[in-house]
Amino acid sequence: MPYLLLVLFWGLYYSLHTLLASLFFKQWLKNKIGKSYVWYRLLYSLLSVVGLLAILVYGATIEKSSLMAVTDFTTYLGYMFAAFGTIICVKSFRHFSLSSFIGFRPNDDLIEKQEFIQKGLYQYIRHPLYAGLVLIFLGFFFYQPLLSSFMHLLCLLTYLPFGIYFEEKKLTQLYGKSYTQYKNEVPSLIPRKLRA
Repeated sequence: MPYLLLVLFWGLYYSLHTLLASLFFKQWLKNKIGKSYVWYRLLYSLLSVVGLLAILVYGATIEKSSLMAVTDFTTYLGYMFAAFGTIICVKSFRHFSLSSFIGFRPNDDLIEKQEFIQKGLYQYIRHPLYAGLVLIFLGFFFYQPLLSSFMHLLCLLTYLPFGIYFEEKKLTQLYGKSYTQYKNEVPSLIPRKLRA
């Protein structure tokens, strides 16, 4: 039962994450709250962080069920994957204004369209932030190989195809043929050299 709840919590979290980021919802909300919409990004960021922490805390309260023995090697793998994933996430933000991304700087993203980034890590994969998160969750599993850790990773991997689909649908609406061409030329999560 606790693991079923964990899956349901992740499903709700990811569904809300996608809905609240959609252009349809943003436009609807802006029509409702008017000028206050410029603070929506900050509210969205706060809800995302609080929701994520709540799920991780809940996962930590579940009775521990190990899937494999903890060794120096698994611990090393955990640190390695998590560190590499963190580096990728940090580099993913290099070309963005962090204050705007989090929402500390009020802005209307329905009017002030964000620059279409195709440099840095974005010239190799379209979603480096997602790739970094996968590595962090994988590292967490190797560091603490529990069923709850595995469920965190599995839920993320299950969500990604849907999350990417809806995000790219929005990006295509925003950037048109430029994004369609970019999508055709650049892989989603795994660089071509690694695939080869």
